[in-house]
Amino acid sequence: ALIGSSIKITGDVVGDENLVIDGSVEGTINLSSNELVIGQSGHINANMSANIIRVDGEVKGDINGQEKVIVSKTGRVKGNIVAPRVTLEDGAKFKGSIDMDPGGLETSTTHMEKPGSSLTKTKGVNDILEKASSDTGG
Repeated sequence: ALIGSSIKITGDVVGDENLVIDGSVEGTINLSSNELVIGQSGHINANMSANIIRVDGEVKGDINGQEKVIVSKTGRVKGNIVAPRVTLEDGAKFKGSIDMDPGGLETSTTHMEKPGSSLTKTKGVNDILEKASSDTGG
């Protein structure tokens, strides 16, 4: 479906098909299992959620992509992005935060523990190297 450049929508946009927006939307956009494209002439002042979201125009609001979010070189985003995969093309304008690990506090804790244990291993290797060097008289 297409929302043309002369169309302005105020309210909630909900649907079960792919959507290209070249006009203006103010409110919310929810296309949970579909693809959403904000065209170059699109102006969005809304929080949005879709499976795949591509921004070629302007978005003010939070973006939630179940699969991925792409902000193209002509795209401008002021808001937060949450998606497992995010692409900001060269030239894209973005102000906000990106969360590529939604709901992943357990994963973060696991990752935080691993560097500590590798530091211990690295220190052990350095001790062995120093000992080997002193044993050879170097």
